[in-house]
Parts: sequence; C-alpha cells; structure tokens
Amino acid sequence: MLLAAAAVPASAQAPAPEQVCSLGDDRLAEVSGLAADEGSWYAVNDGGTSIEVFVLGKDCSVQDVLTDPTDPYDVEDLALAPDGTLWLGDTGDNRKQRDTVALHALSPGGPATLYRLTYPDGARDAEALLLDRSGTPYIITKNVLGGSEVYRPSAPLASPGPTPLEKVGSLSLSATDTPGGPVGTAGSLLVTGAATNADGSVFAVRTYTDAYLYPAPDGDVVAALQRSPVRVPLPDEAQGEAIAFEPDGSLLSVSEGVGSPVRIVRGAAGLVDVETTPSEPAQSDSAAGGSPAPAAEQDSSGVPVLPGIAIAVGVAAMLVFGFSKLRRR
Repeated sequence: MLLAAAAVPASAQAPAPEQVCSLGDDRLAEVSGLAADEGSWYAVNDGGTSIEVFVLGKDCSVQDVLTDPTDPYDVEDLALAPDGTLWLGDTGDNRKQRDTVALHALSPGGPATLYRLTYPDGARDAEALLLDRSGTPYIITKNVLGGSEVYRPSAPLASPGPTPLEKVGSLSLSATDTPGGPVGTAGSLLVTGAATNADGSVFAVRTYTDAYLYPAPDGDVVAALQRSPVRVPLPDEAQGEAIAFEPDGSLLSVSEGVGSPVRIVRGAAGLVDVETTPSEPAQSDSAAGGSPAPAAEQDSSGVPVLPGIAIAVGVAAMLVFGFSKLRRR
C-alpha cells in the first residue's frame, strides 16, 4: 500500500540551475549516467557494445576514456565509490524481458568486474543506481505510473553471479509542472537517475524534470527514502537522465543529446536539513499506534498519485516510449 501525504513543493531556497559548459563531443550523444570527484566528471552513455566511461574536464572536454571489452546490455546510471571504483548500472529493460540485470565495477587502472543480479518478482526497467556509505548498491525502478520499487542485493555480490535482489522499499511520485522531458507531464513521474553526496548523508533521485533530495543522517537508504524530500526543479532538459553531486554538495545534471549543457545547482545538498532529521522516519497516521508498515509497503517520498491522473499520464508515457525508446536491445 502507498501511504498518502502532502505533495512536495519546489524548494523556495533552491537556486536555478546554471549552465557550466556543453557536451560538444559526438561520442557523448546519450549520456545517461554521471559521477564527479574533485578533479573530473565521469559520463557514460546508455546502451553500447563495450564499457566506455568518459573522463571529462570541468569544461566538458573529454580527457580520457576508460574502457573494458565487456559488452553491456543497457547501461543507465553511474556511481563513484570512495575508493575510486566506478559502478555502472546495466539495468535498462524497457521491454521487461531480461532474465538478469548487471552491475559492472570498473576499478581504477583495472578491468571491469561483472555482477549479475536477479529480481525476486519478475523483470523490471530501472535507470537509477545509488551506493550507500558501505558501498551497497540500490536499484530504483522506472514506472510510468509514478510508483517505483527499491531493490538491493540480498547477499554479498558474487561474480559473475547471479546474486538475488530483495525489494526493500517503494517510491511514489506525483506529476509536477516543471517543463521538460520527452513525454510532457509524464516525465515528472519517471525515475531516470540517482546520486549520493560525498559523505552519504543526502541521496538524490531524479526524474526527467525534477530532483528529490532525501536526508540520510545515518546513511540508511531505506529510511531516507521514507522521509520528506526537498524538490529541486531541473527545467527544460530534453531528456534528463544523469545526475551527480560535486564534492562540495552542488548538484550536476545533464540531458541526452550532443551539445547538451551540464548544469549545476550550487549548494544543493545544503538545502537538506540533515542535522535535525530524526534517526527514524516519522510514522503516518495510519501506522501510528502500532508497528510501522514494512519498508516495501511505505510511500517513500510522501507524494501520492491520483489514480485517474496516473493512468492517463501512464498511457501517454507508454505511447511515446513505444516509439522513442525501441533502440534498446
């Protein structure tokens, strides 16, 4: 069940995204994942026939390409671990036909390690990958009706696996009026990326049009996604799928398409009041007085979707995506 709560307004304190530079290299046509450290940005395209992570200067120039001959299926997100390992979320599955999804761990100066994963409840399409402080990966699915599931490995990762996933939470979003995306209002329901700030105290989940920032004072992803987020609009991105935190807590975003601007929301992590966030998420009225509902049944963002609107938006999204996203294998 999804627990009803008030919609999340845009943060009045959030500065508008500023353009930093543009991705003019023809090789960066379908950027779906982004990560950042003190000196560089890292970008990955979705799809592809081998692993390629582009190392970018902070002027958007390509400085290096990290490669591995492994042939991925549909890479959709990128995360950077504290030890410098780049984790590629090979989880795209628009037709929901994959028996397994995968993570590829690309170590600095080393080869990529393949970790296959299986869902406990059938194939899912997912474009968002989070790493918590311990390095545990979390996958957030993409759902045209605005309800996404959250999964993590139920056992230590094995290579090549597969390692079973377990469902640990759910995330419900509602439509916003932020312009952008390939499918109009439906784009504000579809989770297309995620990121963790440097100390693991803030998690960001993005749609085509907005970012939602969740406080995680204890680094717990499941608990964080049950709290009320700060919404930061990312307007006018044609197909915004990539998001990352700079080490100083500023938020980067970029859309697919050659020439797309990399934009920054300065100080975004500072909009989240981590210090006063309770260690446990607040109970809803329906859970008060008894045991909290299991994480897999709770509304993580506190933004309900009205059934009639959700169905209409979902149908529109499916019609558009049936034609625009068939390039995937």
